[in-house]
Amino acid sequence: MANDQNAGYGTGRRKTAVARVRLQPGEGRITINEMPALKYLGRRTLELVVMTPFRVVDTKRFDATVKVVGGGKSGQAGAVAHGVARALLENDPELRPVLKKAGLLTRDSREKERKKYGLKRARKAPQYTKR
Repeated sequence: MANDQNAGYGTGRRKTAVARVRLQPGEGRITINEMPALKYLGRRTLELVVMTPFRVVDTKRFDATVKVVGGGKSGQAGAVAHGVARALLENDPELRPVLKKAGLLTRDSREKERKKYGLKRARKAPQYTKR
C-alpha cells in the first residue's frame, strides 16, 4: 500500500504514447499535462475512455495527475486509461479481476508496421504489369 499522499503509480502505453499516472486521494479529477482531461483531449469520447477505469471499479476517491508523451490524442487517451488501471491495481490488488475482465490491464500491442523496401507502404506493392 502507498502512503496518504500517493495512492499509486502506473505507466500506460498505447501505440507510441506513454502515460505516467500518479493517483492521490481526491474527488475524481483527471489532469493531463497540467490541463483538465476534456480540455487537453478535445473530445468527450476520449474523456470517457480515460474515465473508464474509475467507472469500472465504481470509485471517485482519487485524483489522477498524468504526464503523457508521444502518439496522437486517441493513443494518449488509451495510454492514460491503461496507466490509471495499473495505478488503481497498485493501490488495491483486489480490483484485479474487475479490471482484467474489462480489458484495462492488457497492453494493446498494435503498432504501425514499418515500410519495407521495394513496396509503397508496409504491404502495398507497386501495380504489376505484364510488359
